[in-house]
Parts: sequence; C-alpha cells; structure tokens
Amino acid sequence: MAPQEPSAGAALVTAPAAGGRQVWRRLLARRAVLAAGLVIVLLALIAATAPLLAALEGQDPTSYHNDLLDSAAGGVPTGSFGGVSAEHWLGVEPGTGRDVFARLVHGARISLLVAVGATLVQVTIGVLLGLLAGLGSRLVDQLIGNTTEVMLALPSLVFAISLMAVVPSGFPRPLLLTLVIGLLGWAGTARIVRAQTLALKQLDYVAAARLAGATRWRIARRELLPSLAAPVITYAAVLLPSNVIAEAGLSFLGVGVKPPTASWGQMLSGATTWFRADPMYVLLPSALLFVTVLAFTVFGDAVRTELDPRAASRLRVGTARGAAEEATA
Repeated sequence: MAPQEPSAGAALVTAPAAGGRQVWRRLLARRAVLAAGLVIVLLALIAATAPLLAALEGQDPTSYHNDLLDSAAGGVPTGSFGGVSAEHWLGVEPGTGRDVFARLVHGARISLLVAVGATLVQVTIGVLLGLLAGLGSRLVDQLIGNTTEVMLALPSLVFAISLMAVVPSGFPRPLLLTLVIGLLGWAGTARIVRAQTLALKQLDYVAAARLAGATRWRIARRELLPSLAAPVITYAAVLLPSNVIAEAGLSFLGVGVKPPTASWGQMLSGATTWFRADPMYVLLPSALLFVTVLAFTVFGDAVRTELDPRAASRLRVGTARGAAEEATA
C-alpha cells in the first residue's frame, strides 16, 4: 500500500525552508492550498460529528426503510434522485433503504481514521527502522536494508487482500485495515530516514555529541529527530491520500469494512449493480472520495514544496523564467 517513491531531490531534505509560522503563512497565502485546507478541516469536522449530523437528520446508518423502495422495480428507491426528501436528505440506498446521508458521514469517519492511523503506523515503524539502520552496525543496516527492499517489491494489494481474508471476522475491521495498510507501507519512510540519518551523522554537531559520550538513542532523539521532521512530515503528507485510496479499494473489493459499518469504498462496491437505476448512489461516494484525495494531494504537495528548500528554489526559478519569457514574447 505504499505510494510511488519520490525522487531523491523531492524526498531528501536536510533542513526546513523556514520556521513553522512562516511556512503556515505562505501556505495560507495560496488560494488552492487554503481551499484544500478548508476541505480537510470540513471533512474532519464531519467525521468527528457524524453521529450528531445523522441525529440532526433524524436517521441512522443501519436502519432499513423497505417502504421507500419500489419492489416491482427490483428495490429502486421511490421518488426522484434516489428518494431525496425532507426525512432523507440524500435519499436511501437501493435494495436496503438505508439512509445515504447517514452512511456517508459515518463513512467519512472510517476513511479518515483508517488513513490517519495507517499513516501513523507507517511513519512510526519507518522512522524507528530508518534510525536503527543509519546508526546501527553494518550487519543491522544490511538486514534492515534488505527487508526494506523486499517490502517495496511486494505486491501490497495481493498481500493486503490475503491478510484481510484470513483474519477472523470478529476482529474489528477498521483496526485491521489500519494495521494491514500500515505494516505493508512503512518501507518508503524507512528508506528516506536511513538516507537522511547517514548524511546527518557526518555533521559536526552529531560528531560532537558522539565524542561527548552521548548514547545512540540520545543522539537520535536530541540531534537527529529535529532535522528529520521536515522529510518525515513531507512523506506523511504523500502517504495520507494514498491510504485513503487503499482503504476504499480494499472495502470495494469486499475484504475491508463489512456491513452494517459504513464505508465509501463499500458503498461504491454495492453501487456497481445500481448505477443505471440510481446514479446518485454511485456519484455521491465517488465525489467525496475524489474531493478528499484531491484536497490531501494539493495540501501535501504544498507542504513538500515549503519544507524542501530545493523544491521551493526550483519553483521560484521556474516561475521567474516563465515570467521573463512572457515579458520578452
């Protein structure tokens, strides 16, 4: 479940481009980033208040409303736009009659929690193993390096489907999704952290700490981790939208979240047989997935640019060159 590896110039960062407040000011000054950030905040609020929003509508995500379905038409919702009404703001599901709005807001909670949780697992494992490889002996470095290469070469989707299928159904599926995606996607972070650690430990302040008798753990915690924050945050911003897609894909394939728990991917899986009779049931979760991934991608790319001095420099050079070409044209 790992995203495509960024290039060395994009992934390896020796120091943040500026202080945290300056970075935030520059991010918020860009309209596209501001819009993406507002969408992310709105999605987080929807996920956090999903039960309240469903209660405000007066529905819940698991109740069936068979009286709102046209049995003669095979279970298609009665009324226009999938049964939209004052009681069901976005209509009901075909075949089951469950409220679509309630399931969408609860699905946002599952998608975001799994994506954020899996990212935390990937970053934690990747940082620990990357530091251990960079600061450990040659044997440890080689062992972790070979393991990382194997993890990067694994067909993650096939292994994820296999792991999800063999775990007993009683195990909480959102937690299982988080662990599976996280345990299969830490290799990219470990590779970046190892490369950065090997470069940073040659610097004078790290050598001085080592000569002063500091332990490897103290050097990692006090000297290396602050400098590793920028590349780790940058890569985590890339991982988040990838993990949203991974959760939706596994649920779509039927090995992720199981009914009656709501998930956008699961809703899309059920909608494949109804897209002609009720197109709204397909469009709503698809649109939410698209907007979520787009917002995280735009915001993550902006964070990478701001935290990577070389990327910011290339952007400024390219912008200045383009302006000069337009002026001379």
